[in-house]
Amino acid sequence: MAYDFSSLKILVIEGSNEMFTLTRSVLQAFGVGEVIHANDAKAGLRKFGATRPDIVITDWLDGQNDGVWVTEEMRQSPQSSDHFVPIIMMTGFSQKKRVIRARDAGINEFLVKPFSAKTLYRKIENVIEQPREFIRSSDFFGPCRRRHDAEYDGPEHGMNPDEKKEQRSALLQTAEGIRDKGRAAAAKGGKKK
Repeated sequence: MAYDFSSLKILVIEGSNEMFTLTRSVLQAFGVGEVIHANDAKAGLRKFGATRPDIVITDWLDGQNDGVWVTEEMRQSPQSSDHFVPIIMMTGFSQKKRVIRARDAGINEFLVKPFSAKTLYRKIENVIEQPREFIRSSDFFGPCRRRHDAEYDGPEHGMNPDEKKEQRSALLQTAEGIRDKGRAAAAKGGKKK
């Protein structure tokens, strides 16, 4: 399905201006309405709070305040403006230990650089079409880390009903808004991005 991303707001946290320029160009080619840039994790966290983006794309980044740190802050901090925001981690490091660390911080998708426009589109499509249930445990809050449909009945599974309702509302509002705009464009015979 093609989407109209014109109302979508995406925050890109990327230390390399060249990589940000490339990522912004790809997102603009998709028709994304607003692409916000932050050079580091702290600036990204400030812009996240100030702009309330629909999706965050963060680089792994270097240093103590890296992409994992910013993901954990967005997911777990009481000051987070949206605990359920879809987060895509993009990095040139694809070692299994890094993928696991990013997953355990609460990312939704992992994107290895260099990436193709098609791959980035699929990652955005996945967070819209296949939002995963969020899990709360003593040491984790974020999208379910299981990628298959098997039910888990272990301790501390899932969230309370109010949290589930909040998550579904946030994710569905984003997804439905994008889908509705796409349908409206198709009905008018307009070009969908």
